[in-house]
Amino acid sequence: MKAVGFTQNLPISDPLSLLDLDLPRPVLRDRDLLVQVQAISVNPVDTKIRRNRPVTAGEYQVLGWDVCGIVQEIGPAVSLFKPGDRVWYAGAIDRPGANSQWHAVDERIVALAPTSLSDPQAAALPLTGITAWELLFDRLQVSRSADAPAKTLLIVGAAGGVGSILVQLAAKLTSLTVIATASRPETQAWVKQLGAHHVIDHSKPLSQELKALGYPSVDLVASLTQTDQHVSELAVSIAPQGKLALIDDPTTFDIKLFKSKSVSIHWEFMYTRSMYQTADMQAQHELLTELAELVDKGVLKTTLGQHLGSINANNLRHAHTLLESGTTQGKLVLEGWRE
Repeated sequence: MKAVGFTQNLPISDPLSLLDLDLPRPVLRDRDLLVQVQAISVNPVDTKIRRNRPVTAGEYQVLGWDVCGIVQEIGPAVSLFKPGDRVWYAGAIDRPGANSQWHAVDERIVALAPTSLSDPQAAALPLTGITAWELLFDRLQVSRSADAPAKTLLIVGAAGGVGSILVQLAAKLTSLTVIATASRPETQAWVKQLGAHHVIDHSKPLSQELKALGYPSVDLVASLTQTDQHVSELAVSIAPQGKLALIDDPTTFDIKLFKSKSVSIHWEFMYTRSMYQTADMQAQHELLTELAELVDKGVLKTTLGQHLGSINANNLRHAHTLLESGTTQGKLVLEGWRE
């Protein structure tokens, strides 16, 4: 089967950083689905693994953790799906990725894809949708009740993949006042369109931007990017007994800044359930099912930003280059395999 992967850790400018490969089809485990990959999207985790994951000489690594595709075969213990089902999912980081024509994935982290979206529109959502959902409802424990106390949520880096769906979830499913950050006119317009109540510029001091809006503090913070650059301002701006959730990998993070306010710190890593085979692993199947229903009802919309063509090494190098620039809006998707 056709696939795209890497054999050494190289800068994306190197033509050998990602390669077109010919690999055998994966072998299924008991609860696995064999999925024919129709469309994928690219995430920051792809670039991090390409740069940093060791590769044994003579071997390869396949990236890709966002899929829309068709179930072709099922393992002997599968109960949730059948061949022919159109599915979406984000996969598991400790298994081969989905930048391949065929992909094996555990059914507990898969759901039926939204019927109202095309394959690339659907592929844009699973990883970021799971991350945003778990961050908002599992880590920050935000209530979906209409009677919940009015609180404020600051989303730092709201125009990216996770931010683009987190803004929608918070604005549509909760009573939170959503304050998004974006630094360019086009990204500010994007997050407003997605439902943010207010937008501020994260290239300026966040505490000053918030005070200018009339918010001397915020109850909740979702820091999605460059946490190390904003941590001091976040410590100033978060309310006493507030909650801070982050998803990136800050080079430095002085947790003592939050002690006097008794702020709780929450990490969100959407691969935890699949990596550790947690008892609630199937929660990702359930939340992806609900996300699909919300999309089909028109409550949520795709966060597709750019369609970059068919799935091959050249187009994936382009996607990685755009992601590493730090200026993308929404998600980057690829579709189909050129013969």
